Amino acid sequence: MATTALTGFSMMSLLSLGYLTWDLMSPNQVENEPDQIFGDRPQSHQPPHIIFIMTDDQGFNDIGYHSSDIKTPVLDKLAADGVKLENYYIQPICTPSRSQFITGRYQIHTGLQHSIIRPRQPNCLPFDQVTLPQRLQELGYSTHMVGKWHLGFYKKECLPTRRGFDTYFGSLTGSVNYYTYDSCDGPGMCGFDLHEGESVAWDKKGKYSTRLYTHRVRRILATHDPQNQPLFIFLSFQAVHTPLQSPQEYIYPYRGLENVARRRYAAMVSVVDEAVRNITYALRKYGYYQNSVIIFSTDNGGQPLSGGNNWPLRGRKGTYWEGGVRGLGFVHSPLLRRKRRVSKALVHITDWYPTLVGLAGGNESHTKGVDGYDVWQTISEGKESPRFEILHNIDPLYNRARCGSLQKGYGIWDTAIQASIRAGDWKLLTGDPGYGDWTPAPVLPGFPNSWWNLERHTQPRKSLWLFNISGDPFERLDLSEQRPDVVKELLARLVYYNRTAVPVRYPSEDPQADPQLNGGAWVPWVGDEDEEEDSWDRFYQKKDRKSKLKLSKSRSFFRRLNTRMMSNRI
Repeated sequence: MATTALTGFSMMSLLSLGYLTWDLMSPNQVENEPDQIFGDRPQSHQPPHIIFIMTDDQGFNDIGYHSSDIKTPVLDKLAADGVKLENYYIQPICTPSRSQFITGRYQIHTGLQHSIIRPRQPNCLPFDQVTLPQRLQELGYSTHMVGKWHLGFYKKECLPTRRGFDTYFGSLTGSVNYYTYDSCDGPGMCGFDLHEGESVAWDKKGKYSTRLYTHRVRRILATHDPQNQPLFIFLSFQAVHTPLQSPQEYIYPYRGLENVARRRYAAMVSVVDEAVRNITYALRKYGYYQNSVIIFSTDNGGQPLSGGNNWPLRGRKGTYWEGGVRGLGFVHSPLLRRKRRVSKALVHITDWYPTLVGLAGGNESHTKGVDGYDVWQTISEGKESPRFEILHNIDPLYNRARCGSLQKGYGIWDTAIQASIRAGDWKLLTGDPGYGDWTPAPVLPGFPNSWWNLERHTQPRKSLWLFNISGDPFERLDLSEQRPDVVKELLARLVYYNRTAVPVRYPSEDPQADPQLNGGAWVPWVGDEDEEEDSWDRFYQKKDRKSKLKLSKSRSFFRRLNTRMMSNRI
């Protein structure tokens, strides 16, 4: 685990945003006594119960306390009474965020640095990685996962129940129909995808997934004894990923939104808001709340073409602009020492692994080698973040930028390679970061997708960008030509990280994965007896991490640099 205390640099406040108090739930939709879910007296007789809630594709502007058109009174209240994480980073797409959360490691250290795991790929979370739920099991926790997995399932050893979860209920692929649970990976390649443990849950078809997953979490809470054993639940909602489907009654309150996709998307967010209300009520009802930690996180930025929005940030899902990697996040817990505040300390999704292991009573031996930091004191007490730097990613397989070269990287780094890193106030991008416009929430009823390419969506004519992200969180002023000294330092950091990277694991699709060959469902299709033992060691050779590239010297450079310059506030 990274334990060295580093100097963090706070970012400027993005906007002064108000809070919405509109309550869309009627009394017959939730239990009585709703106000009781917001208690504030901590009790700590044992390690805390941990509830980690992850939403899918929810953008920076898709929550009430950031948005003017989506109403989330429950999430707003929980965040306001806890700690909002306004300098919190995730990954731009699904699989990388989940892999980093569950392993605490950058994807360059797990071989998952390119794209996502496709349903037909014989690939999954590396077997040599000790997962977060496995560590929590070692520390005496009962562990449960509900929802979207998306970390591979070609062998049974890849399944959640083999990777540390006592129980699992959810979908294994990246996207399913919210009612039928059909999942397609191209024309004619469709199958059923809802699983109870290691079996197909055919009988649950027809129930809306957000409500179905919420009911399962409530059942876990009702049947577990909170005084006897600490509980870890990873609730990985499918919402608000496409397809845009919602019960009709949630769409009506948004009838004033002209854009159809935005209207349906907003309704889906409201269903999630109600789900969190019911789960938090159950925590109170069954005796968990006073000794619980609730963490809310998105997995990546929103997709504007599907109703999501990241305004005022640049970019969208699938990009390394802030709109793709800066996430919604907050922590709500009676155990927080300093509540009702906004934290601008630097936090990354890999940090949850050592943070939660530390809360569970683990020590450094349980988090050796991870890329995350224990940030509990930063969140709970407002102390300085131990994190100074984030490697967003290095993807050697992504399309090379046509105008990139080693020469343009000062002979240090080939700028044709897609990569991004942040250190202190500074963020560097190389290669093709993805679509980089600023997209307000849509207001027109709709338009053909081809129109998206008519304005400013052209191939970038450069391959290197530098931003003072604390002073310019919207990435409007490129300083790469004015500050070559900073560029060279960050390029050198990319070189260091690339030396620690393992080879990319992105195998070709296997026709034997076809659901029609496997009973009509997406299930593991490779048996242990049918395949030679995976030689994970040859893909994931251990690196000597003692020879860090003068991190302390680099840290001193940025500390001096940020001390003597005025932040560029835009």
